[in-house]
Amino acid sequence: MHDGHEDEHLPEGVVVRKRRKGIYILPNLFTLAALFGGFYAVVMAMNGRFDMAAAGVFSAMVLDSLDGRVARMTNTQSAFGEQMDSLSDMVSFGAAPALIAYEWTLKGLGRWGWIAAFVYCSCAALRLARFNVNTGSVDKRYFQGLPSPAAAALVTGFIWLMDEYQVKPYDVMWVMFAVQLYAGLTMVTNVPFYSFKDIHMKKSVPFVVIVLIALGFAFIAIHPPVVLFGIFCVYGLSGYGVYAWRRSRGQRASVISTSTDEPEESGLHR
Repeated sequence: MHDGHEDEHLPEGVVVRKRRKGIYILPNLFTLAALFGGFYAVVMAMNGRFDMAAAGVFSAMVLDSLDGRVARMTNTQSAFGEQMDSLSDMVSFGAAPALIAYEWTLKGLGRWGWIAAFVYCSCAALRLARFNVNTGSVDKRYFQGLPSPAAAALVTGFIWLMDEYQVKPYDVMWVMFAVQLYAGLTMVTNVPFYSFKDIHMKKSVPFVVIVLIALGFAFIAIHPPVVLFGIFCVYGLSGYGVYAWRRSRGQRASVISTSTDEPEESGLHR
């Protein structure tokens, strides 16, 4: 029997090499691609191509949704991958949308513009940090606060929509200001947003589900800026609907945390 101390019985001079720790290539490729999407979006915004900047952020969203699922399906989860994912999210869904919105029109508001951009960026950082330490304390079916990809979709989706209809940026400066603050502050609330994590890719589904998915893609293709922004507007408001429904039923619910402990609201969304 092995008692865990077999190295104590090895002859002197024999060195036991530990297994070398490697990095799983497949999920981290998706993460790096998502990071590239965020970086590409900033570069496009600097060159005045705000439609391409929005496309970069939306591409990063798709890739970000895949890396975790790929890691779980291939059993290649790792602590390195989790940290890499968070850093990629901070660039693609924190810094990039803030900089794109500032470059698009918020700089016309002077100090108010960069304050709004900074509030969004800092809220994204706070939301990602809280998510990392709260993974075991909240209901997996709901996010605690608006997820950063959805917040980024609200900000860049609005810019993409305005750019599509050739609305002059300075005509909607304060609307952009309000959208950015709403998206940023909603990220750090306790409002529950459905996570879609209880949808299992490995389970078999009726044929009609595949047909509905195909129709969904066709619907988005009709006019991507309008459809995608509309979808994320509905999602961005849905959490407050869930919150109001829970309050009406007398369930425990809170918009903001007033605890002085670590950011851990155990059972809040159960």
